[in-house]
Amino acid sequence: MSVQVEKLEKNMAKLTIEVPAEELDKAIEAAYQKNKGSISVPGFRKGKVPRQMIERMYGKEIFFEDAANALIPEAYEKALEECGEDIVSSPSIDVVQIEAGKPFIFTAEVALKPEVKLGTYKGVEVDKVEVTVSDEEVDAEINRERERNARNIEVTDRAVKDGDMTVIDFEGFVDGVAFEGGKGENYPLTIGSGAFIPGFEEQLVGAEIGAEVEVNVTFPEEYHAEDLKGKAAVFKCTVKEIKEKELPELDDEFAAEVSEFDTLAEYKADVKVKLEEGKAKEAKDAKEAAVIEAIVKEAEMDIPEAMIATQQRQMVDEFAQRMQMQGLTMEQYFQFTGASYEQMIAQVKPQAEKRIQSRLVLEAIAKAENIEVTDADLEDELKVMAEAYQMELEKVKELLPESGVAQIKEDIAVRKAAEFAVANAKEK
Repeated sequence: MSVQVEKLEKNMAKLTIEVPAEELDKAIEAAYQKNKGSISVPGFRKGKVPRQMIERMYGKEIFFEDAANALIPEAYEKALEECGEDIVSSPSIDVVQIEAGKPFIFTAEVALKPEVKLGTYKGVEVDKVEVTVSDEEVDAEINRERERNARNIEVTDRAVKDGDMTVIDFEGFVDGVAFEGGKGENYPLTIGSGAFIPGFEEQLVGAEIGAEVEVNVTFPEEYHAEDLKGKAAVFKCTVKEIKEKELPELDDEFAAEVSEFDTLAEYKADVKVKLEEGKAKEAKDAKEAAVIEAIVKEAEMDIPEAMIATQQRQMVDEFAQRMQMQGLTMEQYFQFTGASYEQMIAQVKPQAEKRIQSRLVLEAIAKAENIEVTDADLEDELKVMAEAYQMELEKVKELLPESGVAQIKEDIAVRKAAEFAVANAKEK
């Protein structure tokens, strides 16, 4: 295999990757073996048709797509190792040549990590943040704790009101016809949560248990489903259960239940201390963000769009994983919120660009200041990982590939660079 690198404008590059003809021939043969059982040729039983007969009837290129899909991932990974470039985006693949008996040639257009020209990064000025906690904030936190410890009481003697936790059946209709994805049974819905499209939940207020209620709504113009955008719909709903929260009394007994303290006064004092600690951390994080933002403004870098696009997709994927941990698929999330994948991608672009800029300047600072990552630093980080995954430290070391160790070292260096920048900043 060979790879050639052509540098393009704006930190882009084109890799031309050539795979030997014999490897392509093997991949074509493997594609034939994989698919021959599903291909029909008159006069032959399925799975017994010679490859030459299939290619004569359906064209020589019939197995090319499967062969290319089998070859590209491994060839691209090898090309990344051979070319020595710092690639920071997913590739845009284009097949140049695919023909039996000849080398398989494809190109991969990728973004290269841009060079960063640092401006002022020591002694930048940021606003000082005062850390204070008011009595109102203490009361609000204690009330949140009461909410967390509230009992859900089943209600049978009244209709739905705002804030109730309900269980409903529903089915949606547009122009009298039920639409796909518009039906749900035993669905938990808290009234006022905003989980459904605007106007839906409010119309359930006053609904009696067991009675069918018609909810009239209009789908937003930006709704993800093309056939429902801006359409008026009727949902036939039945409330099956109603529950309401019953908050515990605010007294010494409550304090003893939710904390290590015997009295409400002691509990309140502890809540205030914890809020102050939390605000101090927030202030520290805010200062770091302000310092990095100031350094980014002074720096020069040309970030390729492909790098930003890759970061956007990663951020949406991270969000999808968090949703999945809560038992919600992205399809359900889009249905309930009216958002779409494209809208989310566009929405996270400014944050994606900011994340990239921050990372790049911190990497540049680490390089400029010769920040080192010691064996002790790495060991401490691996201990944290081992604890998080509930694994033995040695097992983590055994499973972690070299690339993973390198990534962890980079992350530690970036973190040290942030600490360096903050330590050398000035408050005004």
